[in-house]
Amino acid sequence: MPIATTSYPESLGERDAWIMGHRPNLDPQRAALLLDRPAGTLIEEEPDATGQLRRSLTVFLTNRECPWRCLMCDLWRHTTLHSVPVGVIPRQIDSALAAARGPFAQLKLYNAGSFFDAGAIPTADHPAIAERCRNFSRVVIECHPSLVREHILRFRDQLGTTRLEVAMGLETAHADVLAKLNKRMTTDDFARAAAFLRTHGMDVRVFLLVKPPFLSDPSALEWTVRSVEFAFESGANVVSLIPTRLGNGALEALARSGDFTPPTLSLYEAAVDSAFAQVQGRGRLFADLWDLERFSDEPSTFPQRYARLEEMNRRQRVLSRIPTV
Repeated sequence: MPIATTSYPESLGERDAWIMGHRPNLDPQRAALLLDRPAGTLIEEEPDATGQLRRSLTVFLTNRECPWRCLMCDLWRHTTLHSVPVGVIPRQIDSALAAARGPFAQLKLYNAGSFFDAGAIPTADHPAIAERCRNFSRVVIECHPSLVREHILRFRDQLGTTRLEVAMGLETAHADVLAKLNKRMTTDDFARAAAFLRTHGMDVRVFLLVKPPFLSDPSALEWTVRSVEFAFESGANVVSLIPTRLGNGALEALARSGDFTPPTLSLYEAAVDSAFAQVQGRGRLFADLWDLERFSDEPSTFPQRYARLEEMNRRQRVLSRIPTV
């Protein structure tokens, strides 16, 4: 059961205002962002559906903030205050490709929102972006389920033989908590979007939160497993588990009211281990390792525990836990 909330608004409009009102003012930094380069890049190895490790390049595009005001989101910190002009996003991709040392099998284009939000990624840029993606066997983009519609098929076709994978944030299959996250979607909305993608020959990557607000530790473990199960039942090829992080102002306010505590590394490890039991050959499961040290509850064992989760990502199976004091 979710824990009781003491300060978080019930209506959607009030929630938007509450979330925005707790943000730190980062407008000066956001206004100074350089448009002709991405916010960042990441190179990693990820096993494909056959288990073979493939080099992957992630490009974090600099563009407008997402129009949804999700309770847990801090991605807006690295977004511009206004939509970017046509031509900017292809130049950012060119900059990333020039700086990276290929070859890469997979390209991830993450834009702190939805690729098919025309206010973030101009539709006029799709042909130029697709041209740059054709050197990869697969491209992964992210999108809110409400924007998964027929227009995606045009971009899919522009990619030629490059496989399109769409990443969507389900966050949790707990209906009440999902509503409180202010994503303005239901699990049925998510399932319909995933079915559309799979029916039209695209793959589905799902982001899930480990211990979102309003859940106790035992409920968080239970709902991680149930959410992974729901994601695969809905057609997911890949599920990524993300520990819920402080840092956007709103979650700090919920922490003060007792409605949120971040997961410890021990809880996160237990959630990942339990979730692997739901995979059962239906897809791949990844533990998100970015900034994981902030969740460490025993610094002396953190390097070994990090390495264990990293190896689990590579081998796609549970490994023996590292003993802790």
